Amino acid sequence: MTSRDFRNGNIFRIFAKVLKWALGLDRSIKRYIVLAIDALLCVASVWLAFSLRLGVWEFFTPPVLKVMAVTLLIFPPLFLFTGTYRSIVRFAGSRTILQLGASVLILSLPLISIFTFAGVSGVPRTIGVLLPLLFFFLLAMSRICGRYFFVEILRDQGFSGDIKRTIIYGAGVAGQQLAVSLRHDRNFVLVGFVDDNRRLENQHLDGVSVTHTSQLSKLVKKASVDTIFLALPSISRTQRKQIVDRLMPLRVKVQTLPSMQELVDGEASISIMRPIKAEDLLGRDAVAPNQSLLDRTIAGKIVLVTGAGGSIGSELCRQIARLRPKLLVLVEMSEPALYQVERELRLLRQASGLGFEIDAQLLNVTDTAGVERLFDRFCPDTVFHAAAYKHVPLVEANAISGLRNNIIGTRNTAKAANRAGCKNFILVSTDKAVRPTNVMGASKRVCELILQAEDNAGSATRFAIVRFGNVLGSSGSVVPQFERQIAAGGPVTLTHRNITRFFMTIPEAAELVIQAGAMAQGGDLFLLDMGKPVKIYDLASTMVELSGHSLKTPERPDGDIEIVEIGLRPGEKLYEELLIDDCSEATDHVRILRAREYHLPSAELDPQIESLQRALSAGDTGAALELLQSLVPEYTRMEGQP
Repeated sequence: MTSRDFRNGNIFRIFAKVLKWALGLDRSIKRYIVLAIDALLCVASVWLAFSLRLGVWEFFTPPVLKVMAVTLLIFPPLFLFTGTYRSIVRFAGSRTILQLGASVLILSLPLISIFTFAGVSGVPRTIGVLLPLLFFFLLAMSRICGRYFFVEILRDQGFSGDIKRTIIYGAGVAGQQLAVSLRHDRNFVLVGFVDDNRRLENQHLDGVSVTHTSQLSKLVKKASVDTIFLALPSISRTQRKQIVDRLMPLRVKVQTLPSMQELVDGEASISIMRPIKAEDLLGRDAVAPNQSLLDRTIAGKIVLVTGAGGSIGSELCRQIARLRPKLLVLVEMSEPALYQVERELRLLRQASGLGFEIDAQLLNVTDTAGVERLFDRFCPDTVFHAAAYKHVPLVEANAISGLRNNIIGTRNTAKAANRAGCKNFILVSTDKAVRPTNVMGASKRVCELILQAEDNAGSATRFAIVRFGNVLGSSGSVVPQFERQIAAGGPVTLTHRNITRFFMTIPEAAELVIQAGAMAQGGDLFLLDMGKPVKIYDLASTMVELSGHSLKTPERPDGDIEIVEIGLRPGEKLYEELLIDDCSEATDHVRILRAREYHLPSAELDPQIESLQRALSAGDTGAALELLQSLVPEYTRMEGQP
């Protein structure tokens, strides 16, 4: 009968059930059980010590009973005092063995004093030394065997429940800290480390072997691995993407430690592991900001942000707050969003000791008189205009509201800033303004024309436009939509298999917007380097694979999650562009370009804006869209649009 046959037998299954029952006992009861087992091991240690010393088996002779009585009287309170029973048997590791060693070492002091130095009739003096050594050996073996029984046997017999077999990718300090944390988590069992350092290959860290990364796929298959933890907080985003690309075919769930910048206390633990985010897949490393550009229009200044509760607006506020403005004015039409961002900034100010004032204003920028009163009251030095309706389908279906908010709101804000003597005005624009095929994009192109016309009219305000693509994590982004669909078991829906988009993280976008605004000379149109366009189908496929699911395709009909095309929405393009005239030049920042594009003089633009406002007031969608087409000749309405 082989060991495997035995392990599959009824006796072994009964034993496994007993172990599972023991796991469900109250913690205090389990401690008493371990204490009772240790007492039996103490008795066995005394027998072994006498038998080894005398060369014959000694059981219940008076000298043996004396030593048993003394040892059993001393060790329980001593072990309780030193915290020996606070450790969990099934998570026993090197620290547990060291704790046992320290406790037995303390125990040896009275034993040696009594039996070796003082001496007891009938007890050999060497017993005082031999007994602690044997007791430690038996205790250590009991913890090692206990861990094996509770983890290995229960798992083999199908009693592991949700226990995940895990590999740690990275055998450095962070990986070892994570391994310690895993030992105290009942949901995971660590089967090995992998690392690209050949010198660590076949080494053991806390009893777990290290395998070279070239053997990772074999290890995953051999050990039936469910999850891989990336413990590489110091690597660049490019390196992280390369590793993730290698892990994708393995069909395991991948999680990662945050970057070193995100690690608050530098300690790696299971509690801070997170799934791979879309940002990790961009393969784009951040560029260190130019601090002088960040400070130029912010430090010690009165700064006003419209749309302060939105995705970009709120991140602008966070970064502006850290640059120590004199006053930060938050302008937002949504009460919940304004409340949230104001509360967050006040907590940030309190926690960091930043000395700046905050003023929250509940205001719609289409309210001309209200905007003028706002600027007359605060006279801001710098304005970031992020207020806009941005969701293409919604603006397409609600053209009147979208055009009023985006175009009239921008005109009101720009003219009020000029009138109040504002020094810097930065418009947050979008790549959808380039050869637009939807109302939202065309409206943002008109916003750009308004700022350029204001600047050309001889304004003392330096107007600037910053144009960029999609940001990850914003409301309405495909990424959280994909995450929800994957969590629900699919299908994942996208509008077209070949659709591509530029992506950037919200913090990077906000940081670049601030720096671009500081470089403005007047009427500037800045473009943010968005990197390479991302194919949305590939992004969705990667997210499915990294969640531990398989992709269902015609070639793989037994896959878990399918990607379904639902057709382009009204006004949606297959790809976006950042330039109209393909004419740009470098600036002082490697990721910011300055573009040269056509603009309309104020004398020509203003009458058309007035006509547009009348059409909006009358609710005449047809007339409004005709005027929009006149203002933006390159605007092309897609089939099915009004």
